Amino acid sequence: MLERGLVQVYTGDGKGKTTAAIGQAVRAIGRGLNVYIIQFLKKDDSSGEQVALRELGVDIKCFGENYAFQRLTQKEVKKAKDFFEKITDEIANEIEQKHYDIVILDEVNILIRENLLDKERLAKFIKNKPQNTELILTGRGADKEIIELADLVTRCVKIKHPYDKKIKARMGIEC
Repeated sequence: MLERGLVQVYTGDGKGKTTAAIGQAVRAIGRGLNVYIIQFLKKDDSSGEQVALRELGVDIKCFGENYAFQRLTQKEVKKAKDFFEKITDEIANEIEQKHYDIVILDEVNILIRENLLDKERLAKFIKNKPQNTELILTGRGADKEIIELADLVTRCVKIKHPYDKKIKARMGIEC
C-alpha cells in the first residue's frame, strides 16, 4: 500500500502516453500493488497490453466507442457525453469499494478536450481521490487546470512517426 499517491499526467502528440502508464502499472504489479486501468475510447481486447495485464490479474475496463469526434452529430455528442459522465460515477464507486494503489484513466484528457466529460468533474475527482492512490491520466491535449493539479507532467513530443508514412498500427508493436 502506498503511503502517498500522486497525480501523473502523460500528454502531447507523441507516442508513449499509454505506454508510460502501462509501464508504471507493470512496475507496481511487480511490487505487489493493486492496479485498476480504465481505457476510454479503446475497445476491449484491442491491444496486447490489455490481454497481458489481465493475465497478471489487473482490473481493466474499456469504454471503446472509437468516436471520430469531427463526424459526430449534436445528438451523438450528447449521447457520448452522458455515457462518459455515467461511467465516471461508476469508476468513483468502484475505487471507493476496492482499494487500488494505482488508477489509470487512459485517454481521459481527450474526453475533457472534446467536452465529453466536464473538466470540473475530473478536477473534483482528482482532488477527492484517496490519499494513498496514485492517479495517472493520459491523452493528448491535457487541460491547463488538470496540469496544475498534477504532481508530475510529461509531454510526449512527436519528432517522426510511422503513421506519417501511412504505416498502420502493427500487432504487438502499436496494438
